[in-house]
Amino acid sequence: MLIERSDYRPPLWLPDGHAQSIYPALFRKVTGVSYLRERIFTPDHDFLDLDWCAAYPAQQRLVILSHGLEGNSQAGYILGMVRHLRRHGYDCLAWNYRSCSGEMNRQRRFYHSGATEDLDLVVRHAISRGYTEIYLAGFSLGANLTLKYLGETGENAPPEIRKAVVFSVPLHLSSGSTYLERWQAWIYTERFNRSLKRKIREKARLMPDLINAGRIDEVRTIRDFDNLYTSQLHGYRDAEDYYEHNSSLYFVDKIRLPTLIVNAQNDPFLSDRCYPLEFMKQLTFVAFEYPLQGGHCGFYPSGYRGAVWSEQRALRFLESDELPQRKKVF
Repeated sequence: MLIERSDYRPPLWLPDGHAQSIYPALFRKVTGVSYLRERIFTPDHDFLDLDWCAAYPAQQRLVILSHGLEGNSQAGYILGMVRHLRRHGYDCLAWNYRSCSGEMNRQRRFYHSGATEDLDLVVRHAISRGYTEIYLAGFSLGANLTLKYLGETGENAPPEIRKAVVFSVPLHLSSGSTYLERWQAWIYTERFNRSLKRKIREKARLMPDLINAGRIDEVRTIRDFDNLYTSQLHGYRDAEDYYEHNSSLYFVDKIRLPTLIVNAQNDPFLSDRCYPLEFMKQLTFVAFEYPLQGGHCGFYPSGYRGAVWSEQRALRFLESDELPQRKKVF
């Protein structure tokens, strides 16, 4: 299903996708969110740090939020969504991927765009806490991860999961990686690579027999990093093999619960293949909204009053009947 009319309108002083991406990331300050951290352990003896923002006693409704590349639960777009949803009665769980919580993870591997086993562990942990109505929200890498998870599980997704809403999704990882090699994207690539290189060097110090940081200075692009490290640490032949196995574009047609995808047309991270309009038009459970403006995880609105448009849109979708619904769990 396509949603061709979007009501997002940017302020006049944010004229393009770069400004609409960078301004909220650098200058929006979100206050009023307090987390309670919980650590859970993975089957391979690693750990995940979960940050809860929940009522006491807990609500029945929980939103699980997945952040972007080199983000964490303190990212502005996560904090803003948590604050907005809590004000409207939803408990929130913002989980941190392996190595993203402020403490290096214990295994040789990190996280990646398709590591759905960790998201599944988080979902099932939330179910064990008694939540019967669960929603998923994801941004950028976390959006790709969320869609892949729902496509992999299809009709067998945990019945407690009711809906999903994702923003700024690199649906096709290979072309997205190439798109980030343009000179206009150097500011984003440089920031990501600086953080990723730092982690490789730290992990090499902790695990010198398992991690070789000797080629880290060869990394100039995201694809370079994925070729030399992401693919090798997670069992893929090379970057292209990793991209082909984990692009959510190949999984969304198998999703069987109401899911909203929002990709701004001026997103400086997304290639043309991240706007598969004819393909999306055929889907029953997935709606694809593509506003003209918004940038990457930006959506700063004209007339800002504490919530950006993506937060308002997510809430509206969670509380609407825009798509066929799953049966309730009792």
